[in-house]
Amino acid sequence: MWRWLKQLLIGRPLETAVLHEQRLSKKAGLVVFSSDNLSSVAYATEEILLALMIAGTAALTLSLPTAIIITVLLVILVFSYSQTLYAYPSGGGAYTVAKENLGVTAGLVAGAALLIDYVLTVSVSVAAGIAAITSAVPALYPYSVQLCVAAIVFVMLANLRGVRESATIFAVPVFLFIGSGLLLVFVGIGKSLSGGHPEPVSSAWTAGTAYLIVRAFASGCAALTGVEAVANGVQAFKPPVSRNASITLYTMAAILGALFLGVTLLSRWYQVVPREGETVLSQIARNVFGSGFMYFVMQIATMAILVLAANTSFAGFPRLSSVLAGDRFLPRQLANRGDRLVFSNGILFLGVVASLLVIAFQGKVHRLIPLYAIGVFLSFTLSQAGMVAHWWRHREAGWRRHMVLNAVGATATSVAVLDIAFVKFLHGAWVVVIAIPLFVYAFRRVRLHYFLLGTQLSLGDYEKPKPRRNTVVVPVADINKVVLAAIEYAHSISADVIALRVNLDHADRREFERRWQEWAGDTPLVVLNSPYRSILRPVLQFVEEISRLRPEDVITVVLPEFVPARWWHELMHNQTGLLLRSALLFKPRVVVTSVRHHLAR
Repeated sequence: MWRWLKQLLIGRPLETAVLHEQRLSKKAGLVVFSSDNLSSVAYATEEILLALMIAGTAALTLSLPTAIIITVLLVILVFSYSQTLYAYPSGGGAYTVAKENLGVTAGLVAGAALLIDYVLTVSVSVAAGIAAITSAVPALYPYSVQLCVAAIVFVMLANLRGVRESATIFAVPVFLFIGSGLLLVFVGIGKSLSGGHPEPVSSAWTAGTAYLIVRAFASGCAALTGVEAVANGVQAFKPPVSRNASITLYTMAAILGALFLGVTLLSRWYQVVPREGETVLSQIARNVFGSGFMYFVMQIATMAILVLAANTSFAGFPRLSSVLAGDRFLPRQLANRGDRLVFSNGILFLGVVASLLVIAFQGKVHRLIPLYAIGVFLSFTLSQAGMVAHWWRHREAGWRRHMVLNAVGATATSVAVLDIAFVKFLHGAWVVVIAIPLFVYAFRRVRLHYFLLGTQLSLGDYEKPKPRRNTVVVPVADINKVVLAAIEYAHSISADVIALRVNLDHADRREFERRWQEWAGDTPLVVLNSPYRSILRPVLQFVEEISRLRPEDVITVVLPEFVPARWWHELMHNQTGLLLRSALLFKPRVVVTSVRHHLAR
């Protein structure tokens, strides 16, 4: 049943040989990797306006200068990252660049920052997407958290089906948002220029203007998250991977810049003010399209792109975690590909953590935003600084020009990360500031574990062990076919076999001992009373006592078990064997095996 359900949800397994067929074209890559970046159009302008509102509505005219500064930074980042695509076509992004050029610690900091940002991207984008739809349908507002979790599960399942399938599923919503967004900007600007709407309120620049722009810049930098996704997942593209990834990156940035500046401009021309229950983008769409068909198309497209912004993280997080796992900084299970040739464990882990985060913050975008962006800008800085070191070290053709460009990127993003950390520290950014060192510590502990494991399993100091005796303990609950088969197996591997029965509720042991003599009298039987009705504790204590008395022996515990014909039959039986195996797992010199009897229908 599980296999049938799994295939229904994610499809049939794919052979490793068809892995090359799962690579993405430029169009599919735009769908997979741009949704996070483009979705920020739905909330970046609103975050700028919220930051400026502290000084009153007159300060909202500073939104456009702030958006222009952010767009300039976008251009710098895109040109800087395009160089990374050619220098490191193997992927890994900021983690790989920083590790190879600035040292392991810098790489781990970049990796931790990106993993945290990917989780937050899923939470923020889905919460913003549900906010867009509840703006249009207020009756759904009380169910925001449930809708968020459902959306995360949907995107997770789509990605478990494979990279190409997720690109196919999400292509229509992505291009619908791009088309409706550009239409919104062009129609809105056209109406405003034709004199159909009032001019924006002007405000004089004061001494506090710089502080307001810094504050708004810190909030609006959320628009730049997702720029790094293409560099992290460059190996997902068809050959030539660097060229295709670079074209996708430029296309994504051009669309983002046009939409972001256009929406910010319209917010001022239509004098839109952030308010509870309806997003800024929704208000602009009402002003431009009215409350008719195109308004709902815009809201549906916005909701879709925001939910699908999580798709970028579901593409990037598993790939980055697989690279870290390959370097033994994360559990190796994260480096394994699933049935559909995707990193299924990373996808599942991201879905669960993001859902818990949405529940914890009640699906509120403004509660999650302060945690957002600092991680990705830290990775921006380390990546660009690493590229500066790369050009200085290798001095390839045109290295001076490349190094200057990456140096400008590193400087700009380092200023941005300090700005974001300062402005948003008390609003929640401190969580990320603390979490990154904790992640780095966890990475090193995982790496240490694998190092010690390799050392202890190494054949360098191997000595052939001396022959050991085998003492076999067979826990029995009754006398039946399963128990007698286990006793026979135990005698086949050792002459020293002990049957152990735990007597619950002071049951009459004489009758059991009489039957035991009749059916298995050649095997010693030990009966232990359990006044507290526990089976595990007496068995564990007995095994430990045998192990203490026979320090040279291997203690083998043979568990008699039956296997029901139907999976749901398991629900009607105690799982004593499973509990015993789990309890004995960490006991040295103890081997646990099962003798199973398969039941007929």
